[in-house]
Amino acid sequence: MRSQLLKTRIYLKLSVIVVLVLAMLGIAPAQSRDGVAIEVAVVKPHPSEVMHNNFSFVKNRFVLEDQPLLKMIAFAYSLNPRQIVGSPSWVSEDHWDMSGKTNLMEDATRPQEQQVIRQLLVERFALQFHQEKRDLSAYALQVVKDQPKLAVAADPAAQPLEWTQGNDSVRTENYRSSSMKDFLVIKQLFMDRPLVDQTGLTGRYDFKLTYSFGDAPNLETDAPPTMFTAIKEQLGLKFQPLKTSVDVMVIDHIGKPTPN
Repeated sequence: MRSQLLKTRIYLKLSVIVVLVLAMLGIAPAQSRDGVAIEVAVVKPHPSEVMHNNFSFVKNRFVLEDQPLLKMIAFAYSLNPRQIVGSPSWVSEDHWDMSGKTNLMEDATRPQEQQVIRQLLVERFALQFHQEKRDLSAYALQVVKDQPKLAVAADPAAQPLEWTQGNDSVRTENYRSSSMKDFLVIKQLFMDRPLVDQTGLTGRYDFKLTYSFGDAPNLETDAPPTMFTAIKEQLGLKFQPLKTSVDVMVIDHIGKPTPN
């Protein structure tokens, strides 16, 4: 017993020494392959009586407010919500506020945003899952008659950027230095089935998409077309319905976080 206790004490002392040496050498804590690590985070349920949606990454700070966890999982892993199965009902029904600081000095790239949310999902919600291939109804993004209407990015080296303008009936999505993968990561969140890229386009592009949306049709004479028509007319692309094999995330475990 004394021998085992002595070994434990020695191990703890060595662990402390290693930590101190790393600190003296200026070696930072382990980071993800995307070069981002969360330094502090606060996660709490969003008050149901307050409607205030926010998704912000600025320098080393992030603020995510009124976010359903299903949407966060879909964004973090570049999935459509229908590709996520086996989750309890609260994952799609309950909304959450998440905020904190990272080690970044510049605004996060989209892969870094995804990595931050993946870290929150694993560390605070104990997310565990495995992947399967399943045949699902999907939309394939395809080029219309081999003639895409996309301008090559003015600065292909710039980080992809997407922002939206509009009102309750008309929306304009702006994309800068974006690939087709970047385009689909955003569109996945709002479509009723998974999206797959069949364009064969590998470059980065600057483009915008303006369309009417909402439950009721826009009856104004100068109203823009609906999204499916706008994609074809403005981008030279189309969403083709099909059934195909796609990756599916099967939730093995997920739990509500303990209070901060």
